[in-house]
Amino acid sequence: MDHLLSEQHLEVKRVIREFAEKEIAPTVAMRDDKSEYPREIVKKIGELGFLGVNTPEAMGGAGMDAVTYAIVIEELSRIDPSVGVVVSVNNSLVCYPLQKFGSPVQVEKYLKPLAEGARLGAFCLTEPGAGSDASGLTTTAVKDGDHYVLSGEKAFITNGIIADTFIVMARTDKTQKAKGISAFIVEDSYPGFRRGPNEKKMGIRSSDCCMIVLDECRVPAENLLGKEGDGFKVAMTALDSGRIGIAAQALGFAQGALEEAVKYSKIREQFGQPISEFQAIQFKLADMELMTQAARLLNYSAARKKDLGQRFTHEAAMAKLLRLILS
Repeated sequence: MDHLLSEQHLEVKRVIREFAEKEIAPTVAMRDDKSEYPREIVKKIGELGFLGVNTPEAMGGAGMDAVTYAIVIEELSRIDPSVGVVVSVNNSLVCYPLQKFGSPVQVEKYLKPLAEGARLGAFCLTEPGAGSDASGLTTTAVKDGDHYVLSGEKAFITNGIIADTFIVMARTDKTQKAKGISAFIVEDSYPGFRRGPNEKKMGIRSSDCCMIVLDECRVPAENLLGKEGDGFKVAMTALDSGRIGIAAQALGFAQGALEEAVKYSKIREQFGQPISEFQAIQFKLADMELMTQAARLLNYSAARKKDLGQRFTHEAAMAKLLRLILS
């Protein structure tokens, strides 16, 4: 697949693979066992410029393309999908919507430090009663002078424990469904903002995840992202980009599993020979390779369409679907 990549893509792949194997691999099992957030690792990733891969340089980012972003998330996730999802959320679900909808003041105050690694972001859409049905969310935002007052609960928020900057979807018009939702930039220091405990997950435990409670949380009016009623559009724009990242995360996980399976098949012996010599095992490994390469090509296609400024929703959704099959 490397023949489809430019010299710059291949250099980034080399750099991030070396980083992942040297800096991330030694502590993967320990961090997952203890549900320990990779604070120092994420800090170093920020210093490399990979917390704002697609963000333009003028906005504090690395100014690279979406294919590069897919490569970065895959290579991180090949070693540790927990690190991959932390980086993916900051890039796709936080930096990207700020880049697309943020005012010059919001770009300077929030996007630049997020892309540079000085801040870390989280995306708050899902609620206990509204996940796939994003337009059914019930968190409210009521205008009160030069502030909005947000009330509600957000569930399963990746980076929720460690992040300091949150993009929150809330309803500003109860008479509308999707068009009644607005997006807000919320800091964890605002009155009425509260975190729940870190969720106990079945896997990817080094990435934190929690409930976010907004108890009449007062948010400055200038922190409205876009216009009132733009929230659903902001969310769908972010999720389109996020699907490329999440597909890349699963792809990295699959690539790592494939490599370990091949390695194990060569040292595990039965009936006097490595199990890699048995055709049944070869069939399984061939199927794993086929699915992994197909998923990679599909994700690169979605990323390339994004780079060309074309609509990539369909391709990104297919890449994410194949990610579920790989998982």
